[in-house]
Amino acid sequence: MQQGKFIERVLFLLALSSISSLALITIFIFIEGAPLIYFAGLKNFLASSHWAPTKGHFGILAMIVSSLLVTLGAMVIGVPLGLSCAIVLAEFSPRRLKLILKPTLELLAGIPSVVYGFLGVVWLVPLIRNYLGGPGLSLLAAAIILGIMILPTIISISIDALGAVPDLYRDGSLALGATQWQTVRRVVLPAASSGIITAVILGMGRAVGETMAVIMVAGNALKMPTSVLDPVRTLTSNIALELGYAAGRHREGLFATGIVLFVIIMILNLSATLVTRRR
Repeated sequence: MQQGKFIERVLFLLALSSISSLALITIFIFIEGAPLIYFAGLKNFLASSHWAPTKGHFGILAMIVSSLLVTLGAMVIGVPLGLSCAIVLAEFSPRRLKLILKPTLELLAGIPSVVYGFLGVVWLVPLIRNYLGGPGLSLLAAAIILGIMILPTIISISIDALGAVPDLYRDGSLALGATQWQTVRRVVLPAASSGIITAVILGMGRAVGETMAVIMVAGNALKMPTSVLDPVRTLTSNIALELGYAAGRHREGLFATGIVLFVIIMILNLSATLVTRRR
């Protein structure tokens, strides 16, 4: 009995330590970045595209728009492909093949992002430059790379969601004369929709927070994008590129950028939690 209480307290302390670490990181980011937002004004900080920290201009609108467009492009590429793979593996492939392919696809999540970025620079960027025009380092290149990077998250969680649907649903639909595809489309997918939506939102969070691969293929231009072939700079890229030499207000501006990024990711995670609970 005493041993059980001891283990319970140890586990409680471990859980508390992780929560405390997250709280300290959050507090540190807000303490470092909030003064700049107060200095520049929230409206000027979020609604201006003029980013010149050494001259006192702190506008991140272009980077916010670039981050959202890159993420949207990644979702347009990654969600249909990932969901299609999940449906095939969960509903149509033999069990033995699923046991082989699912862990193999999940290995993609373990590949360092710099490898994706390197492959993008070597293969993807020249293809875009030669066949579509522009510098190659572009919003499109970043969206394609991120679309590939979020596949393991979407596929793995979607397969688990589809697998959690009771076989009774499938058997009942087939018994009523529906084909296997009709059963999947009209019965299984609606029943697994909460898990699939969670997979999409978590994949979106991964795309928003990615840094190294985006730095390598996006071009990092400080301007509002007008085409998918334009070079862009995202919020994460801006922090990674400038934090090494930033000081004073410039450093505070980067932490303020981190606050905006933190809020965006928290909204996505809370959305996933709310959708799951509601479903």
